[in-house]
Amino acid sequence: MITFVGAGPGAEDLITVRGQNLLREADIVVYAGSLVNPGLLSMCRENCEIYNSAKMTLEEVMEVMTAGERAGKKVVRLHTGDPCLYGAIREQMDELEKENIPYEVCPGVSSFCGAAAALGAEYTLPGVSQSVVITRMAGRTPVPDRESIRSFAAHQATMVIFLSTGMLKELSEELIRGGYAADTPAAIVYKATWPEEKVMRCTIKKLAETAEKENVTKTALIVVGRILGSEYDRSKLYDPSFTTEFREASAPVQSEK
Repeated sequence: MITFVGAGPGAEDLITVRGQNLLREADIVVYAGSLVNPGLLSMCRENCEIYNSAKMTLEEVMEVMTAGERAGKKVVRLHTGDPCLYGAIREQMDELEKENIPYEVCPGVSSFCGAAAALGAEYTLPGVSQSVVITRMAGRTPVPDRESIRSFAAHQATMVIFLSTGMLKELSEELIRGGYAADTPAAIVYKATWPEEKVMRCTIKKLAETAEKENVTKTALIVVGRILGSEYDRSKLYDPSFTTEFREASAPVQSEK
């Protein structure tokens, strides 16, 4: 069996219990280079074969995994965060299906969750935003025109932007052209949950300036939206004037002024 495992956002103890057990039992581990905390590899057995996929092509990765599975070995493909986001796992799964090789996925904690924890932020604040857009700037890897930063910015939803730290000037311009005000709160979270984690709060207009000042050029998430501000509505779920399936309202509805 080949198992795709989400390693979590960085901290060694933020891998799931299931993922940890799979690592400990693995005969072969193919891990995603500098994106995965190397401390996680210390969980592997001494005789475990370990490969760094940063130095490999898709074909080389598949050769290692398929040969291991056919030899009756337990194979773990260790991806950063949760492999469903920018993990390039679909092409691997398709190749395995062509060879009739079984696989499964063990989910992980994504770095966008780690970034929210670092910021003490709630991405879906009542009265501010009830949607989260997870996206990236177009670079060497293109993005469909219909999914441009500018088009998403028009919704004024919370945005979490991956893989774009090297293009912050362009990112700011696209966000503003799309509809965000230049003074909209923003944050740069470098290596969320890693020991070297750094949180930088600013505005959309000052994203590039802030990153340059802190010498951050990669491995950071950009969070944008008024959820980083101080104004929001109280949750209805715990409002005494709001009836739920489990609790009757215990106070009169507050009139809006």
